[in-house]
Amino acid sequence: MDVGLAGTPAFAAEVLAALLDAGFRVPLVLTQPDRPKGRGQKTEPSPVKRLALAHGLAVHQPATLGDDAARAPLLATAIDVLAVAAYGLILPRPILAWPRHGCINVHASLLPRWRGAAPIQRALLAGDTETGVTIMQMDAGLDTGPMLEVVRVPIDARETQGTLERKLAAEGARALVAVLRRLAAGAAVPATPQPAVGATYAAKVEKPEAAIAWTAAAATIDRQVRAFDPAPGAHTTLDGEPVKIWRAEPVAIAAQGLPAGTVVSADRAGIVVACGEGALRVDEIQPAGSRRMGAADFIAGRRLAPGARFGGAACSKPND
Repeated sequence: MDVGLAGTPAFAAEVLAALLDAGFRVPLVLTQPDRPKGRGQKTEPSPVKRLALAHGLAVHQPATLGDDAARAPLLATAIDVLAVAAYGLILPRPILAWPRHGCINVHASLLPRWRGAAPIQRALLAGDTETGVTIMQMDAGLDTGPMLEVVRVPIDARETQGTLERKLAAEGARALVAVLRRLAAGAAVPATPQPAVGATYAAKVEKPEAAIAWTAAAATIDRQVRAFDPAPGAHTTLDGEPVKIWRAEPVAIAAQGLPAGTVVSADRAGIVVACGEGALRVDEIQPAGSRRMGAADFIAGRRLAPGARFGGAACSKPND
């Protein structure tokens, strides 16, 4: 089979690698245009583009698929299936109708829960204990097409966006290859309509959402830290200076009566901070302009004592 791939981040690169390892021909790859990243804002190719070029594949990076001129170079290539994984552009009807077997999406949730752009982060923020991957025949709706394969994956208690994404990418790649092999063999691939109830929307993550509101419960902040690791990183201030929190965990310690964001203790075991409900032990932190470091190293480099304050007016609400 000739299988095109539309995808952009590392999740999609895992899918592309699986297609190549399984022996499918990949005549073309679609990915987002190169964009500036990091502190230096240097323009960088997507993980999918890097992998595709390393294998000598044809790469297309249209800024839009909404007009005939943008689609023409793609439609000139005949493919059997377009595999889609975290591509980032809406596929119009001419693209959906292009491949012989249509477009098949690798979606990182148990549809219809968490349709949309950020299913992994939303599952973690909501405190879900289970997620998975749905292999879906795409239609004109937003992640509304019939399901071809479903893989269920438990969410571990200390799961982060990064660890969960790697699990789901591996499971999704295996499931997609299994579906495509059945198609290639001419076997039936039953399509099951999504359930009529239980749909939720996973909106794209905006950076202001990563601002920590210390007035929230410790369990809520813990989910926020894990959902935004590695990007964009949960952020706050410490005595007015910006910091990112990379690893933290709720702790059972008396912090009643202390203003939210107050440091209860700071030692080699971590930095314990009072929250709106309960307390959070910060284990890994990153000051502005510095590297990520353990709490012990951070404390050794500065005088941090009980009574210091995280957050404040600038971080009193998640959307500030």
